[in-house]
Amino acid sequence: MSFFGLDCVKKKERETERRIQANNREYNRSFRYATNAIKTSKYNLLTFLPLNLFEQFQRIANAYFLCLLVLQWIPAISSLSWFTTVVPLALVLIVTAVKDAIDDINRHKSDRQVNNRRAQVLIDGELRNEKWMNVQVGDIIKLENNQFVAADLLLLSSSEPLNLVYIETAELDGESNLKVKQALTVTGEMGGSIDALAAFKGEVCCEAPNNRLDRFVGTLVLGGQKHPLDNQCVLLRGCTLRNTDWCFGLVLFAGPETKLMQNCGKSSFKRTSIDRLMNVLVLFIFGFLVFMCTVLALGHGIWEHYEGSKVKAFVPQQENTGTALSSFLTFWSYIIILNTVVPISLYVSMEVIRLGNSYYINWDRQMFHAVSGTAAEARTTTLNEELGQIRYIFSDKTGTLTQNIMIFHKCSINGKAYGDIFDYSGQGYELSEDIMVDFSFNPLADPKFQFFDSSLLEAVKLQTEEVHNFFRLLAVCHTVMAEEKNNDLVYLAQSPDEGALVTAARNFGFVFRSRTPDSVCVVEMGVPCNYELLTILDFNNVRKRMSVIVRSPNGKLFLYCKGADTIIYERLHQSCSKLMEVTTEHLNEFAGEGLRTLVLAYKDLDEEYFSEWKQRHHQASTALDGREDKLNLLYEEIEKDLLLIGATAIEDKLQDGVSQTIEQLAKADIKIWVLTGDKQETAENIGYSCNLLREEMDDIFIVAADSPEDVRQELRDARKKMHPDSGEDSFFIPESILGNEPKVVQDENVTGEYGLVINGHSLAYALEGSMELEFLRVACMCKTVICCRVTPLQKAQVVELVKKYKQAVTLAIGDGANDVSMIKAAHIGVGISGQEGMQAVLASDFSFAQFRYLQRLLLVHGRWSYLRMCKFLRYFFYKNFTFTFVHFWFAFFCGFSAQTVYDETFIALYNLMYTALPVLGMGLFDQDVSDGWSLEFPQLYEPGQRNLYFSKGAFIKCALHSCYSSLVLFFVPYATVHDSVRTDGRDIADHQSFALLTQTCLAVTVCVQLGLDLSYWTAVNHLFVWGSLGMYFLVTFTMQSDSLHRLHASSFPFVGTSRNCLDQVSVWLTVLLTAVLCVLPVVLHRFLFMELKPTINDKVRVKVHQMKAQPPPRRPRARIRRSSTRRSGYAFSHAHGYGDLVTSNRFLRRPVQRSTGFTPVGRSPAFRPAGRSAGYSPSGQEQSPKQGTEPTELQRYRTVLDSSF
Repeated sequence: MSFFGLDCVKKKERETERRIQANNREYNRSFRYATNAIKTSKYNLLTFLPLNLFEQFQRIANAYFLCLLVLQWIPAISSLSWFTTVVPLALVLIVTAVKDAIDDINRHKSDRQVNNRRAQVLIDGELRNEKWMNVQVGDIIKLENNQFVAADLLLLSSSEPLNLVYIETAELDGESNLKVKQALTVTGEMGGSIDALAAFKGEVCCEAPNNRLDRFVGTLVLGGQKHPLDNQCVLLRGCTLRNTDWCFGLVLFAGPETKLMQNCGKSSFKRTSIDRLMNVLVLFIFGFLVFMCTVLALGHGIWEHYEGSKVKAFVPQQENTGTALSSFLTFWSYIIILNTVVPISLYVSMEVIRLGNSYYINWDRQMFHAVSGTAAEARTTTLNEELGQIRYIFSDKTGTLTQNIMIFHKCSINGKAYGDIFDYSGQGYELSEDIMVDFSFNPLADPKFQFFDSSLLEAVKLQTEEVHNFFRLLAVCHTVMAEEKNNDLVYLAQSPDEGALVTAARNFGFVFRSRTPDSVCVVEMGVPCNYELLTILDFNNVRKRMSVIVRSPNGKLFLYCKGADTIIYERLHQSCSKLMEVTTEHLNEFAGEGLRTLVLAYKDLDEEYFSEWKQRHHQASTALDGREDKLNLLYEEIEKDLLLIGATAIEDKLQDGVSQTIEQLAKADIKIWVLTGDKQETAENIGYSCNLLREEMDDIFIVAADSPEDVRQELRDARKKMHPDSGEDSFFIPESILGNEPKVVQDENVTGEYGLVINGHSLAYALEGSMELEFLRVACMCKTVICCRVTPLQKAQVVELVKKYKQAVTLAIGDGANDVSMIKAAHIGVGISGQEGMQAVLASDFSFAQFRYLQRLLLVHGRWSYLRMCKFLRYFFYKNFTFTFVHFWFAFFCGFSAQTVYDETFIALYNLMYTALPVLGMGLFDQDVSDGWSLEFPQLYEPGQRNLYFSKGAFIKCALHSCYSSLVLFFVPYATVHDSVRTDGRDIADHQSFALLTQTCLAVTVCVQLGLDLSYWTAVNHLFVWGSLGMYFLVTFTMQSDSLHRLHASSFPFVGTSRNCLDQVSVWLTVLLTAVLCVLPVVLHRFLFMELKPTINDKVRVKVHQMKAQPPPRRPRARIRRSSTRRSGYAFSHAHGYGDLVTSNRFLRRPVQRSTGFTPVGRSPAFRPAGRSAGYSPSGQEQSPKQGTEPTELQRYRTVLDSSF
């Protein structure tokens, strides 16, 4: 157990391997394996109060006021009542504790919801319904369709043929496509027999708990035989069972030892950079306070020595009180009097401002997603201003940037391109539902499929041979599975790409209906056709292609192949050269639009040759040594002299507004790194689609080495190319804050724009201690970084690396459980409530439904929150330093006696009533420009990244301004009352009149200063400012009235002072003079700087002022077209394919009832010879010339940046 986070028992030894006996709880308990209960909360009933107070008193200011409270209990040194400190301190602690308690209660509810889920556990020969938290290592549990996997399991048996199960791993790696797992034959024989499973006594020896999602090593000992175990027979917690009635599994890892939880980072107490700076400033202020009190104590000692004996008749003193003791007591008295340099109300106000700005995010209708009914949510109220300082964004891809929806967009068949619509003048139509192709002739068509070029459908109906071959290949060459649900044909595809291609063939009349291990059934234009499936030459990352060898219904042998263009082109017959040139042109055009391309080819096979090749293939597939090499040689042999059919172009549909959002964030000088579990080609395609990667870049570095030395060399070569003069050890900033923080890697300027793409294997080496700085230097020189095939833990490690060596605020955004670790690691975590569960949202600080809302969160709410907080802090320090320094100057005129210059009522109410609401109004409602102009000028975001609004320098300027103002506020009133008389001849030079005049000047001056600082006056601001001034005069006249003096004379000594003083013209002229003198330097400074050295805010505000009669211009959202020489790769799947499983005669789905459903029809009356195919003629002349490349918004921005600002 643990108490206050400290282990109270002997810590468990580090586990090196795990031994588990099935159905033997006693044996497994001896190893003290973790239970299946999870805990993400921070407190419990016993630890909440001490731990929460410990966290709160880590704020130096809270500890400081606790010490002041202790001092105020000592009568000899306290000149103020104890309640003036205890009430605001208790208020701050209680408000913060309540907020933390609510947050932790929500975490407890989430934990209970997960821990109390039910699972069927085999105990004592029967299935019992147990809570997840009661499941133990070694238990056998039963899962049913659509249930979550309760723990990491060894699959024993299932309801499917050959003990297959289908799982969805969206919570683990963000992929929503189904994956196949298979149990060992020796355990699969038990089937669903409860007796056999209860008698199962197998022993598993496997690796210790770790975070590797793609790897598992172990052995199963059963009946004296050892059976190897790998990742293919393990189900991980967080997966969901799909399309499988039931399965049984043996618990290997439970609770916090599961791979899902091992990949979840630890919850940390997040503080903003302003909070950390405030801790440093409070230390400085405390040191300065001690310095001032020491000066005043020394002054008191000197005054006592030389002047003290002259005033004993007027100032009674205790006997035996020497000068040294008197100075010592005076020191502590001034500590209490001058404590207002950091008032506790500062932290109360900060919490209120943060809470208010959080509600603005929750109430923002422009961040509400109407389709899902999801509103933006600020899940924490302590990090708002940090949103205005982001330098690095770490984003997931699938479900975050994309919808994970693949759409068959365009294609090229036999030199003709289809997909775009043009009229006879060559002008393009805008795509809309009015011109969508009508597939009503096909009762088996997918109603959700959309295509706009009717000429392709007409070519199908005209029975064009090449077009039929094209769709026949798409319907046959794949590993998709089909099943019927509610009389609807449903495809189960490992890759969304394959699903999109098979669906396209389905709609155009080539419907894949079912498959067996040795056949594929396709309905071609209403006619059922069975293709004998002879061999699948499966896809992998090296081959980058997939082929099938089939026998058609007429007995002919065909090899159908699809793959990356560069791979297929190398294997084409030389007769295809002309067609290849035209297809290449189309591919360039498709890739320029960011589409995922794929080339299709086929080959007629000789029966005799294939029989001989098949024998050699069987020998190679059963070889024990060099099996893969032998198979690859056979594949290379048969996949040559192919005939080109055409190419497909698939759109991995981005979420709405992703490209525009990335463009806006780039203008704000925010760097975006994509960290994804997808394969390299997929990530690159999305990079191009959303303008993270661009053809205009000087170079894009691909780091994909398999050894540390090669990775280091590739990184070094990239760095040398970007910055040839960069040294090996000259990239650290020499000094760090307070001298005790890690070294900071400085930004290195490069000429040109570069991108970096690195895969998971190389990243593992790059994150090692000896290479992490080299990787960081190269990555930070690049405009865009894409890390592919990364594990959840690697995502967090990349974030931690940037946090460790860069003085920058980071933000991580994701939508799945695989993003939780990086969301927790970043300064700000943002969760997208998408299709992959709520794990990311529950771990996040802010959440919303679409990536596009990120620009509004940062450029509007984040910038406003940071601006408001900085203005609030500058003004708060100004008004309190000014208030306190007047005490300091007064000490030289009161014999350093710790006499206060103000009325005690004014001291008590200055921060609580007279100045609290105006500064809160500034912190809640101020804005330099509207939200529309904030989005129109993202450059306004940059000052926050560079800490220009509030920093140590800004604090020192504020202190100097306060010092000057305090001098004016003390000496101008002093000069006014010195040797002065009232209009009736009476003396005005008394302490009470001077105190009233000084505090009136102070109250008016700070309100005038606030008026200068406010950029946006609202009715609330007017009410707060004028109401506070009115409240000051009302309370002052009331507290100095005769009636209150008669009630308790000692508590209300300033009787009649306001009535006798404020009716003098000289007093009001003094108030006006002090206010003008205090704000005059501010006005002059701002005027000169706006004329000589205007900031980006000044320039934009002037421009907005000139254009305020016009609404903000709409940002163009036109489709960006660009040519490219690059073709995108095709993501068959994210792992090695399952072709061998499909053709193994071990794979069998339930038979599907099928009917042809339609008959062929002739030419459609809607036929229109329009399409891009009209742009190609056999003569090689273009009939529809391509348009020129348009510059992107980012290029246009860079072109006008200098001239605009």
